[in-house]
Parts: sequence; structure tokens; C-alpha cells
Amino acid sequence: MVAQVQISTNHEEEFITKPDVSHLITEDDTPVDNFGSAKQQRFLTSILYHARKEVTFLADANVGIYASLGKPPIVPDFFLSLGVTTPKNLWEKNHRCYLVWEFGKSPEVCLEIVSNKVGGELSEKLKIYEYMRVSYYIVYDPQQHLSNKILRIFKLTGINYQETSDTWLEGVNLGLTLWEGEFESFSGVWLRWCDENGNLLLTGDESAQKATLEQKEQQERAEKAEKELQELQEKLRRQGINFE
Repeated sequence: MVAQVQISTNHEEEFITKPDVSHLITEDDTPVDNFGSAKQQRFLTSILYHARKEVTFLADANVGIYASLGKPPIVPDFFLSLGVTTPKNLWEKNHRCYLVWEFGKSPEVCLEIVSNKVGGELSEKLKIYEYMRVSYYIVYDPQQHLSNKILRIFKLTGINYQETSDTWLEGVNLGLTLWEGEFESFSGVWLRWCDENGNLLLTGDESAQKATLEQKEQQERAEKAEKELQELQEKLRRQGINFE
């Protein structure tokens, strides 16, 4: 049975045939990522879902993206697609990976984490993302396998990528920065999101710590003010002035 979807055009209902995706490989169950890459992927993804709750988007890691039926998928280490959400039924065949024709658009950001010299991040993969019309392609090379640049950002300009030194992703409303700190009990240098002024987007734990610190500071200010008031009242009483 051929799947069809109902659409409305000029107040008339039409049916179009949906592509048969039963033959597509949506997962192969052979993960080979290292600990560092896996943590970095979670870091980028979890921050967005905590800090950008007001924005509609889909972000994930190690999920296949099909640009067309006739081409094999590419599996970025991280991707971000604005204006779309995760399908309700994740186990349906056409919802198990990112099918560009299902979402109606390519992701705005795709990122690869370099862990060796044979991944093709600056050759084959760059051309694939360029063909897909991904607005920003980011290569994060923490161990400098490919060059002396740890972070390389390619912006789609016309039909080709142009490398840019600007870490603010215009149109995506996100910036990238290298930050030294701790994530999941592991200290190191991380690639993380920031705003246009370089302020870090916080993780859930950081937001909770910030709220606790602000509450403590507010309580300390209140206690200090109360103490100063009591000292002032005591001084006035000694001078024979009583406000009670």
C-alpha cells in the first residue's frame, strides 16, 4: 500500500504520494565514538535544550540525515535545525532519522568532531554539507589532527562554503567559544554556545548553582540591612529617640 498525505492548495484538497523509505538504513547499531566526542556532543545538545526553551528547534547527535533517496545518509556528530520539532512517534520508519523531505528543510548547523586524520571532515563531508545547503558547517579539531586550527567555521555563501573567523552564527542567533571547565565530572576544554556578547549559555546545573548563589547573596544582603537597621535603632535609643 502506497502512503499518501493530504494537502490543501487553493482551497482544494489533493493527495501526494510519500516516498517509500522502507529500504533506508536509519541506524546500524554500531556506535564507535570515543568518550571525549560523546561528552562533547551531549554538552552542545543539553545546553540548547535547557537555554533555548523559547525557540522551536531540533538538535541531536549521531543521527543520520538523508538529503535525498538516491544518496547515502551522512551522520554528523551534532546538528541543529530551527523551526522543526522531534516527531511524536520516534519509532516510525520515516521518523527514525532526519529525512530532509519530511522536515521540509536541511539543518542550519552541522558539526563534526575530528578524532583522526581519515574522517574526511575538510573534503568529502564538507562537500556533502555544501550540497545539502547547510548554512554553517563546523569542524572541531581539539587535538589538531588536520591543522593548527582547533575550530573552523564554514558559512554557506552563494552555492559554496567560505571559511570565516566569525564565531557568531548570524541567523542562528548562537555563538561558539572554547571554554575550560567541568562537564559530567570531567575537566577540560569544551566547545560551547554563547550569545552575541560572548556570555555563556548555561547548563541546567549551572543555572541551578547560579540561582542558589543569587538567593544566598540576596539573603545576606537582607540580613546585613536588618543588622544595620537594628544598630541604627539602638544608636537612636541611646540618644533618647525611640520610634516604637
